Amino acid sequence: MKLSGESLFSPGSSRCSRSPRGLPKAPLSRSTRPRDNKASNSNSGRVYGVVGVVALSCYLNGLTGEFVHDDIPAVTQNKDVLGLSPLSHVFRNDFWGTAMSDVNSHKSYRPLTTLTFRANYQVSGLQPLWFHVCNVLLHAAASLLFTRVCLAVAGLQPNFAGAAGILFAAHPIHTEAVTGIVGRADVLACVFFLLSVLVYHGTVVEVRWNEESVHFFRRAAKVLMSLSLLLVIRLTLHQGSLPKFSNQDNPAAFHPCQHVRFLTFCYLAAFNCWLLLCPATLSHDWQMGSVPLLTSLSDSRNIATCLFFGCCFLVAYRGIADFEQQKHPPLLLGTLFLVLPFLPAANLVVTVGFVVAERVLYIPSLGMVLLLVYGAQLLWGVFLRQRSLLLCAGILLLLVFCGRTVARNRDWASRQALIRAGLKALPRNAKLHYNFANFLRDTGQLDLATRHYREALRLWPTYASAHNNLGTLMSGTDEAESHFLAAIRYSPNHVNAHYNLGQVYRKVNRSEEAARMLERCVRLDAAYTPAYLLLARLYQGQEGRGPAVGRLLRHVARLQPNSPDHLAELAAWLHEQGYNLEAFFYYNKALRINPTHTEALLGAAKLLRAKGQYARIHQFKYRVHSSRNRNTNLPVGVITIHTENNYYNSLNMEVTSRQEDKLCPNSKDDLQEVSVNAEDVPSMADHREQGSNKSRQTRCGTAAGNNRSRGRRSSPRNSRPQTATRNIKVEPPSLLVQNLLETLK
Repeated sequence: MKLSGESLFSPGSSRCSRSPRGLPKAPLSRSTRPRDNKASNSNSGRVYGVVGVVALSCYLNGLTGEFVHDDIPAVTQNKDVLGLSPLSHVFRNDFWGTAMSDVNSHKSYRPLTTLTFRANYQVSGLQPLWFHVCNVLLHAAASLLFTRVCLAVAGLQPNFAGAAGILFAAHPIHTEAVTGIVGRADVLACVFFLLSVLVYHGTVVEVRWNEESVHFFRRAAKVLMSLSLLLVIRLTLHQGSLPKFSNQDNPAAFHPCQHVRFLTFCYLAAFNCWLLLCPATLSHDWQMGSVPLLTSLSDSRNIATCLFFGCCFLVAYRGIADFEQQKHPPLLLGTLFLVLPFLPAANLVVTVGFVVAERVLYIPSLGMVLLLVYGAQLLWGVFLRQRSLLLCAGILLLLVFCGRTVARNRDWASRQALIRAGLKALPRNAKLHYNFANFLRDTGQLDLATRHYREALRLWPTYASAHNNLGTLMSGTDEAESHFLAAIRYSPNHVNAHYNLGQVYRKVNRSEEAARMLERCVRLDAAYTPAYLLLARLYQGQEGRGPAVGRLLRHVARLQPNSPDHLAELAAWLHEQGYNLEAFFYYNKALRINPTHTEALLGAAKLLRAKGQYARIHQFKYRVHSSRNRNTNLPVGVITIHTENNYYNSLNMEVTSRQEDKLCPNSKDDLQEVSVNAEDVPSMADHREQGSNKSRQTRCGTAAGNNRSRGRRSSPRNSRPQTATRNIKVEPPSLLVQNLLETLK
């Protein structure tokens, strides 16, 4: 296919020029042609301006939203986004930061989107405002490109092309893709899709096609070859494995009866079309009971399925019948835009990990809007006396769309608002009850959380994650054990349930069963740090288990080389075994990561005490004071020191910052939520969003060893009222460590 270099209005072109679609245009006189061209450009500029304003204004109230739902694992906890991994890993890992070769990978390969997130982070850090701004700007660009396609490719009249762009810009179905930050992948895909259509038709600039480029089969062959090549590349990226989904992700795909799968998938196609026509019920999650399965032909929803496919057949027949004459190009183009982008999500070729996903309707909505506006254009030309009625209907539809979009943006403002909106729309969704229970648990509303966990189990009795999390709230060990056993029964590879059951057995002194559960944990997930730590503590004090404890703690230090808590714990054990020099090496390593790490400071001071180096202990005292006072509002460099009643002032120093073991709530399956340490996510004091649609196991944060207490501040009531206030210069760790190493030689 070649493009001619002549403009449509160049002197060498025919007076009866052809449009990019090959349709003849009426000849223009030489005197009126430049004036009409200038007026047309002015009118088009106004149309594009209105479309851009509507696209931006509809999402202004969504700019202040937080990171919610899939934004947490895809952005705030993704090492590829945070720059914690090399740039080349962006092209090796999936959208969530997992290697594509990993069997647990989601296989969602979106390196361009990840690169834009990484650029956002490099410029503005983890400030959600600028992530939202980029999404809104991309949506405005997609709206403008769609207006151009309607005008130059579909051949709509300028006013109706503008109406199509405005409806697309304001459509409420787009809120998940635009206001939800991870929806940028779909918006970017739409932008490049529309650009490719414009380039293919030569309408990015005003040029005309050569005559030989109109042959359909030649163009179709090139398109098919390109699609085949892309398909081969996509399958190669899977590296021999497909993503793994569960019954709760897509219940129909796992139903044993073929006719149930067929009826449900057909109805879901009609249901998605209805969401495009009437986006009244919207939710970020449509899994687990949101859309009941169609189990028989007597189900009334089959009527909607028949009507939908009947309309599709009529539209396809009309488009094919008029294909040669090209009487209705928007009809054919709209049908292709509606059907083809939706096919990958229709469960016909591959199984997808969702029932309904509003974000995947971003591109198909192009076709629906184009068909609706083209129908309105035909009615406008036929019913001349009812034009005012048609205009009022169009304005009313636009106002309803804008209002629904603005209201939906408020739902995406925070985690709580999003889950409450989902429960209001889909009260029979077990996953939403589970997610809301996780939120209530994190905010301390345990009774209400227990109630929603039980409701989730009533709606979905085999919900392993709900059993696991409910077990963590049970005060009695028997009831907790029953829930953990149920979670393991319904999900044999449930890592957190095995870990929590090991915790229960340890507390009731069933050491052998506890060890068996924890060993099962590490077999299921070799990088599950809490299980190694708990095993080490279980073995401590048992005769002949000393070497095993050392191996476990050293393995944890290798798994988490940047965790000062784990390094300090290994150093404390080494000191207990008499390996003072090696213990100090790990204390030193912990202090290099965190120069004010309390346990490492106290442990090193303990080593000094054993050597009688009391003078140098004072250096550690000042550093401990410094680390604690930095959390207060005292001016920088001014440190209040209580000269008496400091627990570490006695010669009998002990490391007291060991945290009590806690049960680990499940954070996965549907991706529940786990607290995020500030060390793991810079500038982020939030929690991992529950119920994300990413189907992979999220490990519980290192609750057994990562969040160790930092020591208690001396109470003013237990100290004298006179305190000495002085400026302390904290010695750099490297110089201090060098002096200590000389002491220990």
